[in-house]
Amino acid sequence: MTAMRVVPAWRHGRERLYVCLPDGRNIAWYDREAARVNVLGEDRRDEVLEALGPFLTGPVTVGPPPVPTPAELARLSLHPDDDLAPNRPGEAHLIALDRDPGPARRFRPDPRRRALAAEETVGVALDGLDGAGWHTLHSLPLPGGDRIHHLLIGPGGLFAVYALYARRQRVRVADPEVALGRRAAQPLLRRVRADADRASYALTAEVRAVLALVGPAEVSVAVPPRGVRVLRDEELAGLARQGGVLKPADVEALHALARDRRTWARL
Repeated sequence: MTAMRVVPAWRHGRERLYVCLPDGRNIAWYDREAARVNVLGEDRRDEVLEALGPFLTGPVTVGPPPVPTPAELARLSLHPDDDLAPNRPGEAHLIALDRDPGPARRFRPDPRRRALAAEETVGVALDGLDGAGWHTLHSLPLPGGDRIHHLLIGPGGLFAVYALYARRQRVRVADPEVALGRRAAQPLLRRVRADADRASYALTAEVRAVLALVGPAEVSVAVPPRGVRVLRDEELAGLARQGGVLKPADVEALHALARDRRTWARL
């Protein structure tokens, strides 16, 4: 019997099974999605496969780890404090609520929690596109205290997505204004376009603007707004059906650039 241990872990949204030596060092890992076993030492190949035997499903490729791409090397060189990829949907609201939860009882719902719920709902929908060659980054900080709620990068291009809580409310869109229920209209589309414009400048690539409405009862759009797509949260998956604009290498390079905090600090 082999003395190696198999330890499951998640990296970049993908499950890996690491094969560890008795002293804790990793000697190999099995990527189920890629059906590949990466072995760091060829002399340990048989022992690694013996340890992974109960976990292997179907035929697999066995060999040394693939050479990292330039985008992967750029990602690996990032300091953890500068890497925005781990940001959760609504990261800024989560931090703010943790620091100041507010009073236990309120006459009105805390608007931060509604904004957080909207960003979490949109974030889940966009994260679901990862397996189709797309990447999503959340809560990207901009100078001046603004944020890009979500940045979607994939074969169909780049999209800056603004999440708006509209649960059971009628939404009226008349560029540049957006009205929720009986509340006064606000020129929200200017902000949505500005986010996309700032992202385009930072990444030197076209970024299209999307307003994502979470749970509206009804949506009324007088005239299609200039340069902004207005979608319900359940329609966001349709963005993955956009025609091919970017090659896989371009997608990875833009993702590596966008996840670097310093990219946005220069704006």
